[in-house]
Amino acid sequence: MRELEYARPAARAAAHRSRPVIALEDVSKVYGQGEAEVRALDGVGLSIGRGEFVAIVGASGSGKSTMMNIIGCLDAPTGGKYLMDGIATGELDEFQLAQIRNRKIGFVFQSFNLIPRTRAVDNVAMPLAYRKVGRRERHALALEALDAVGLSARAGHLPSQLSGGQQQRVAIARALVGEPVLLLADEPTGALDTRSSHEILDLFDALHARGRTIVMITHEPEVAARAQRVVRMQDGRIVEDSAPSGGSA
Repeated sequence: MRELEYARPAARAAAHRSRPVIALEDVSKVYGQGEAEVRALDGVGLSIGRGEFVAIVGASGSGKSTMMNIIGCLDAPTGGKYLMDGIATGELDEFQLAQIRNRKIGFVFQSFNLIPRTRAVDNVAMPLAYRKVGRRERHALALEALDAVGLSARAGHLPSQLSGGQQQRVAIARALVGEPVLLLADEPTGALDTRSSHEILDLFDALHARGRTIVMITHEPEVAARAQRVVRMQDGRIVEDSAPSGGSA
């Protein structure tokens, strides 16, 4: 990282574009000891480049949720190495990991995780408050993010005044407002009806077309098929990594 800091701007930009957003190297996650030991991840290697749309799929217990937690810097591997946008996360303390989560990763959850009595625009602006961005700038950037997901007309609405699909759009706007390098979505259509699910996946397609890097965790094959690339997990290992026939690649 020190070499990049002192490189010329053009060289620094080229290195930034070429390095993977996610690089897992022989990553393991072990819970318990002895007979009670569970290997949730078992020597996983995975590289995801800038601008890819990847679905990580698998049955319950396959390791996909553990993978998501490590990719999102919510948990640390027992063994191996994880680089997020070129940064070795194993060398960071809790404060630095929190900065990575706030500045480099935009999270989208199945249950939306919106603050109930707070307007859509203020929900979207929340991550910027932790960066100490000024109130006026936060508001302007939040409106831009809502416009990007087609929901600027609902900026003043409370979550209870929005449909499930609209609430998820607010959550996506919140994930995007800080211009993260990675959009990490955990079962983003799990709480939605069929029509709303298709609308959210269409939005992901549009964001991917604009160059966003998206990793989506799902157990639904038809949802995974919308991705450019599918990584299938079983018993803590990657058993398949390929572009689906119905994907956008």
